[in-house]
Amino acid sequence: MSETTDLTAAAPDPAAWTCPAPLSERSRVVMGHGGGGMLSAELVRDVFAPAYGGAALAQAGDAAQLSLGGVRLAFSTDSFVVRPLFFPGGSIGDLAVNGTVNDLAMSGARAAYLSCGFILEEGVELETVARVAEALGAAARAAGVEVATGDTKVVEAGHGDGVYVNTAGIGLIPAGVDLRPQRVVPGDVVIVSGAIGVHGVAIMSVREGLEFGVEIESDCAALGGLVDTMLAVTPELHVLRDPTRGGLAAALNEIAAASGTGVVIREREVPVPPAVANACAVLGLDPMYVANEGKLVAFVPREHADAVLDAMRTHPLGTEARIIGEVVADHPGMVVARTGLGGTRVVDLPVGEQLPRIC
Repeated sequence: MSETTDLTAAAPDPAAWTCPAPLSERSRVVMGHGGGGMLSAELVRDVFAPAYGGAALAQAGDAAQLSLGGVRLAFSTDSFVVRPLFFPGGSIGDLAVNGTVNDLAMSGARAAYLSCGFILEEGVELETVARVAEALGAAARAAGVEVATGDTKVVEAGHGDGVYVNTAGIGLIPAGVDLRPQRVVPGDVVIVSGAIGVHGVAIMSVREGLEFGVEIESDCAALGGLVDTMLAVTPELHVLRDPTRGGLAAALNEIAAASGTGVVIREREVPVPPAVANACAVLGLDPMYVANEGKLVAFVPREHADAVLDAMRTHPLGTEARIIGEVVADHPGMVVARTGLGGTRVVDLPVGEQLPRIC
């Protein structure tokens, strides 16, 4: 008995299929739109940028660089929805300060003032709110920034996650400093300030109750002092980026795309702590895509790279800094990694995110 195919049968409907990774074309928001990867970029490009317009938004940096009354300012805002609110090495209050301070620092600016907006869920304990506020205030003082204004809203129970925080910040950009991806050229050296993947794994371990033999603490920290140390060597740094959502991979891809250059990294030179590597192996994650909250990546002219690296290593937040790669004219807009076995792999921009709500 032979089998035949019914050519008149209805074809399967792709719209009804499901996929573990978010698809690029969707009519509704998915979690990946907030992950700092390809879906986030498409959301900004296709929805927000056309609606807002403006040259400042088109810079697409961690902070907008503005000129106001003859003064160069950096201006940035960020929202924080991390769960749990308190984790090894920090809290949502620390993130709310350091995240915005670091965005400003990536423009070379030293943060001066922050705004702070709290969205509280009905029923959250006031003691919890007070702990977040105290952590936020302590982080602001440590970063040398003042919380100058704020706002509070309360949403009904079940319509929030305890505490959400938004911060915006402004700071002055020193004369002679021009940090933007368009300045990146072939021959530039790529430097990372320290071990990657620590924050994302710290959040996941405490959220899911996972144990990896050693407690992993978030690297959450304000990077303004480290940037000042680097700029003291030379103001001719080309671009800085703090690799938060989407990790180091997303930051490198964004810079490569904006500069029209290729980036080659040496995989063995990328500092990944053993605890992070082990955790990622267990969870099936790539450390290159895991979020950081106290690290930066710098693209530096080759002639200044050694001096900048030496200066970074004198700062507490840069003791593990190392050169991990260089900029090339080949494969513009693409990041590739030379593996320890002598091969090459493409390091793509992530589609969504590996870890939910890490900031």
